[in-house]
Amino acid sequence: MTIQVKSDAEPIEIEADAYLPTEYGNFRVSVTLDEAGKEHSLLYTGDLSGTESPLVRIHSECLTGDAFGSMKCDCGPQLKMAMRKIQEAGCGAIVYLRQEGRGIGLHSKIQAYALQDIGYDTLDANLALGLPADARDYAIAAKMLADAGVNKVRLMTNNPMKIQGLRDNGIEVDRRVEHISGVSIENINYLSTKGKRMGHILDI
Repeated sequence: MTIQVKSDAEPIEIEADAYLPTEYGNFRVSVTLDEAGKEHSLLYTGDLSGTESPLVRIHSECLTGDAFGSMKCDCGPQLKMAMRKIQEAGCGAIVYLRQEGRGIGLHSKIQAYALQDIGYDTLDANLALGLPADARDYAIAAKMLADAGVNKVRLMTNNPMKIQGLRDNGIEVDRRVEHISGVSIENINYLSTKGKRMGHILDI
């Protein structure tokens, strides 16, 4: 994706890829626009194309967890841990996908939360709303990695669907790296449901 910058001279086009210092270390961030017009980000450091199997996290947007610090899920702590691990490794990337609420969107996610407040688990809440348990797609994540010169990764995930999603779209998953963080009394039932009913690999 490119953006136009107007100056006193003629407008110029520049790539949407820039330096991003964070509390976890220095990254670069780039943006990819998908066919539906959603903007997805690649947060990365090091020479991705020159590393045989960089450390990668596929992270779906979670406003409540990533930005508001919600303890109903483990998303915020997982994102932070991924940033720390990538800096420690010296090379890696987070593919940040605009797929809020496992792909159902923020409005439906909060509706599902309301059902969880009265006893539904995270899976049944989605189904009661007539929504899929997980509507995410990983084709755009694979494309973003391929565009960055990555064809094989060590994937930080507990979700086998992410591994399969990358493999189905041409990215080799060299190894799965367990990624458990942020477990609390507030989300233990949520995590248990993901493990028992949704196939996540969670030793909690």
